[in-house]
Amino acid sequence: MRRGARRSIVPRILDHPLILAAPVAAAVLLAGAYLWVRDSTLVRVEHVAVVGAKGPDAPRVRAALVDAARQMTTLHVRLDALRDAVRSFPTVRDVRAERDLPHGLKVIVLGRPAVAALSSAGARVPVAADGTLLRGSPVPGNVPAVRIAAPPAGARLADPRAERELALVLAAPAAMRRHVGRAFLGEQGLEADLRDGPAIIIGDGSRLRAKWVAAARVLSDPGARGARYVDVRVPERAVAGGLSQEEDQPSTTG
Repeated sequence: MRRGARRSIVPRILDHPLILAAPVAAAVLLAGAYLWVRDSTLVRVEHVAVVGAKGPDAPRVRAALVDAARQMTTLHVRLDALRDAVRSFPTVRDVRAERDLPHGLKVIVLGRPAVAALSSAGARVPVAADGTLLRGSPVPGNVPAVRIAAPPAGARLADPRAERELALVLAAPAAMRRHVGRAFLGEQGLEADLRDGPAIIIGDGSRLRAKWVAAARVLSDPGARGARYVDVRVPERAVAGGLSQEEDQPSTTG
């Protein structure tokens, strides 16, 4: 056979259907093997560590997550199933998971802490920043009280007035929020009473952050010591008032 004829055989062999199908078949076999291993006992979740769960619901949150996780494998972690397991706990905002092959799983609980306490008729219900009511959870001692007209119903805050008061609390810098005793809607608009300081007159719900910053600036001024209130309705012209007669005129900042 001539050399040219021999060379022409090679392309024809490579074009054979069986040769072309081999990579596809190998890929299918590998995918099938992975799917088998993924859900097999070889990588079944056996050791579950739950971190971040806090409060009175923590034991039940951990138990629910452990039960859900042990139905999985480390190659097939289903976050939707973990979230469903703790959906009934308002203190849980979300969960994350970290694999520790071959049999370990770490579940991280992202909490929904209380930022204020709704107050009505002597009852106090902690509320999260997104308006979720944390029923059954203890009220932290350092969160502001938010006045509401009637005891809350449902799973979320639905009182427009209380929503404005909660927005006022959330706008406060963290260092100041700890000192806010209560937030309410008074005769001059939104107001906040500091635990160891004067009342802060906020006014309407605009520029809340700027108003808090102005209040902090006034309170840091020695001339405002002893003031009964700080009026920041116009942040650029914040006023400390109610000083004793022995003091100078109300302190202002601009």
